[in-house]
Order: sequence, then structure tokens, then C-alpha cells
Amino acid sequence: MSTLTARRAGPREWGGLAVLSLPTVLLGLDLTVLYLALPSLSEDLKPSSTQALWIMDAYGFLIAGFLITMGTLGDRIGRRKLLLIGAAVFGAVSVVAAYSPSTELLIAARAALGIAGATLMPSTLSLISNMFVDVRQRSVAIGVWATSFALGMALGPVVGGAMLAEFWWGSAFLLAVPVAIVLLVAVPLLIPEYRAPQRGRFDLLSVALSLVAILPVVYAVKRGAKEGFGAPMVIAAVIGLVGAVLFVRRQGTLESPLLDVRLFANRTFSAALGVLLVGLVGVGGSMLLITQQLQLVEGLPPVEAGLWMGPPALMMFVAAIGSPLVARRVPPGIVMAATLALSTLGYVLLTQVDSTGGIALMVIGFGLVYLGLGAIASLGTDLVVGAAPPEKAGSASAMSETVQELGLALGVAVLGSLATAVYRDRIDDEIPAGTTGEAADAAGDSLAGASSLADRLPAGLLDQAREAATAGLNVAMVVAAVGTLVLAVVSAVALRHIGTIGDDEPANDPEEPAELDAGADAGADVGADVGADVAKR
Repeated sequence: MSTLTARRAGPREWGGLAVLSLPTVLLGLDLTVLYLALPSLSEDLKPSSTQALWIMDAYGFLIAGFLITMGTLGDRIGRRKLLLIGAAVFGAVSVVAAYSPSTELLIAARAALGIAGATLMPSTLSLISNMFVDVRQRSVAIGVWATSFALGMALGPVVGGAMLAEFWWGSAFLLAVPVAIVLLVAVPLLIPEYRAPQRGRFDLLSVALSLVAILPVVYAVKRGAKEGFGAPMVIAAVIGLVGAVLFVRRQGTLESPLLDVRLFANRTFSAALGVLLVGLVGVGGSMLLITQQLQLVEGLPPVEAGLWMGPPALMMFVAAIGSPLVARRVPPGIVMAATLALSTLGYVLLTQVDSTGGIALMVIGFGLVYLGLGAIASLGTDLVVGAAPPEKAGSASAMSETVQELGLALGVAVLGSLATAVYRDRIDDEIPAGTTGEAADAAGDSLAGASSLADRLPAGLLDQAREAATAGLNVAMVVAAVGTLVLAVVSAVALRHIGTIGDDEPANDPEEPAELDAGADAGADVGADVGADVAKR
């Protein structure tokens, strides 16, 4: 570990960290503001429940699909250069999304934002890994980086809610424009460029295979969660599985692969990725359902709903900053397991929310959920990045972000669809026979649909719809609680070989391939030399 403590970061690196945290703030803003904007967006564009889910998760799915490609592309053309390109495109497409006149255009804009966003996240994280070589400084820096997500979500409801109170739903997307401008101005001044040494050409077939491996699987999950087991779901899943097999096999034959699959032989790398993926599923679904519960069931305006979402985001802030410090004395696997156990308690509290008033219970429960999120986002990301040599930082960062974005999107798709299924099952028996076709269809589709036609619904049906939606929330949170409890146990067992942060002894499993450990140590020296050389330029 001595090579990792040879060069400590100075004021320029810490200033650069503040700049690199902005894209993560932007992601937090984008997610939280959009959840608050969904009810007013639904009244304007009238999306179906399926279209509403696509508006929410097309962004995350496309990010997940392109992160691996963009992580490797940044290593080749320059991580700073790709970051600047992505910021410019993200800002421009955000304007298109803000003024979308139709659901279809908004979904397309969200997809384009996902592709642009895929250039931002691995670039920032891999640049941080190059700037902060000392392991303790790196863990704190990644904690700050992860905390900026909480900051974005804390600011998003407040700022976004105020904008929604004064402007139309599209104004929420315009928050990305000033952030993109700051990035374009500040990054060239504070962040050194980094290009990893590469051999061989950029393999476009690998890019295509990576998309074939990820996107059909995502579609299969969405289709299965909404419509159940069927031929389209099976076909999509098989296509994705075949694509994954072909992708992995091709990477093993290339001199310069899109993704170095040997990284998965590292137990720390693989286990941390698994924890991030599963942990974010519950968070993604609960985030959507809680924000809708506050507005559509509790009847809170966007500003007030945003303020209630602030305390949970601050809990994530505390966990993301505090967990790397605690992990200097307590092994990271134990810290992650303990906070996930608290998240399980939070989900259990959310199963007790009812439609007659449970704001305090929601805030406390969701705060505990976010406490676990802050710890696994900070420590899990640090473990993934630290397990890879610096020249593979782009690929490692991309994998970390891929599983987190995919986890959030899967949470929206799976838990959101589960809650919708429970809602429809409950509400079907409550719609009176004489209800007009449009009103019956709206009430039977979703609570948002019922709320949009509240004045045309029979007496008491809207209250029944609120109770059905709350039942859907409760069932979804039961599933999330069980999954998170299992994950807490898995974290304690699968990561038990990791020592405290900053130990003189190697943290990797002694059974891991020696060449990966040697590569990481040698890469640290290379990264320090390259970083110093780039800084001089």
C-alpha cells in the first residue's frame, strides 16, 4: 500500500473535486425534480402508465446501456474531453426536454439525456481516481462525490418545487443548463487531462454487443413486471443472454477490449458491484412511490413535498461522508451490512403507511433507506474503483455507474409496476358500473389518471384510488425489505475479507489472481507519473 500513499492531493485536486461533483449534483436534481414534476406533467401530456414509466426510466436505462462504452471511450480520447462533450450535449438536450410538446418527444429526449449522461459519470469518477492516489484521501473524495448526489436530491425538491409552483413542468429540466455551463468553464481550468495507454482499435462490434446484452434484458424486466410471464419477455431475455455471452467471449479475444472481463476475477470488485446493483433497486422504486404518495395521496403541493424529501436526503449526505471515516476503524463490509440493516427497518416502517396521513412515518422510514444508500454508494464505489489498476479506472468507474443506474431504473420498473398491479387489482372492484368510459379507464390505470379526472369520478372513488395506491406502496416495500435484509447478510459475508481503509495489509482476497493485484500496484505508480506529467502540461 505504500505506493498508494506516496502522493497526497493538494488544493488544486480538492478544487477539481468540487467541479467534478457537479454532474452528480445534476443527476440528483434531475431524478428528484422529475418525480415531483410527474403529476403536473401527467395532467399536461396525458401519458399512459407505461409511458409515464418510460419517461422516468428511459434516462437510466440508456445511461446503463452506454456507460461501458463511454468509460472506455474516455480512456481513449481523454476523460476530460469526453466530460466536456457530454456536458454540452446534456445542456442542449435538456432544453429540448423542457419544451417537449408530446409524450413521445419527451421520452426520446430523456433517452438522449441518458446517452449524454453516460459520458459524464465515468469521466468524473475515473478522473477522481487519478487525482487522489492516497487510499484514505480517495475514499473521502469518493464519499464527497457520492454525497453530491444527496445534495442534488436535497436541493432538487426545494428548488424544483419552487419552480413548479411558478412555472410549467418543463422548467425542471432547465436546471441542467447552468450546471452544464459551469462545467464547460471550470473543468479546463482545474482538471488535468488523462488518457490511458491503449493498444488496438476501438471495437464498434463490442459496443453493439454491449447494447444487445443490456437493453433487451431491461425490456424483459419491464415487460414481465407489467404484463407477467409471456413470449415477448422470454424472447427479449434470451436475446440479452445471447448478447452477453457473445460480448464476454469477444472481449477475451481483443487486444484492447471494451471491458476487461478479468476485473470480475477480483472478488472485491464483483461483490461490491452486486451490493450496489441490488441495493439501488429498492431505492429507485421507493423514491418514485414515496414522492407520488406525498403529492397524490397526501395532497401536498410540489414545494411542500420537496421540503419533506429534504431530511432523508440529508441522511444520505451524513452516511456518504461518515461511512469512509468509520471504515478506517471498522471493515467496510460490516459498515455496509449495518447500514443496510437500518434500511431494512426503514422499509418495514414504510409498509405501515396508510392513506389517512402518514407523512412523519414516510420521512423517518425513507430517511433510514437513504442512510443505507449513502453508505453503499460511497464505500461500494470506492471498493470497485480501488480494486482496478488506474489504467482501467474508466472501465471500473463505468461498471460502478452502470450497476447503480441499472439498479435505480430496475427499481422504478419492478417496484413501480408491482405497485401498479396491486392498485389495479384493488380498484377494479371499486369502480361503479355506471362510470363513463374515459373516467373508468383513467381511474383503473393509475392514481395519477384518477386525480387528473377527479371532478368526473363518482363520489368516493378517488378516496378508494388513494387507498389502492397506498396498498401498492405497502406491498412494494415488503419486497424491498426482504431483499435488503438478504443483501445486508450477503455484504457481511462476501466482503468479510476487506480490511479497514488505509490498512498496511492488502485488502484483496489472497485467493484473487496475483496478476490483478500486481497490476493494481504497478498501475498506481504509472497513474502517479502520468498525473504529474499531465499536470505539467
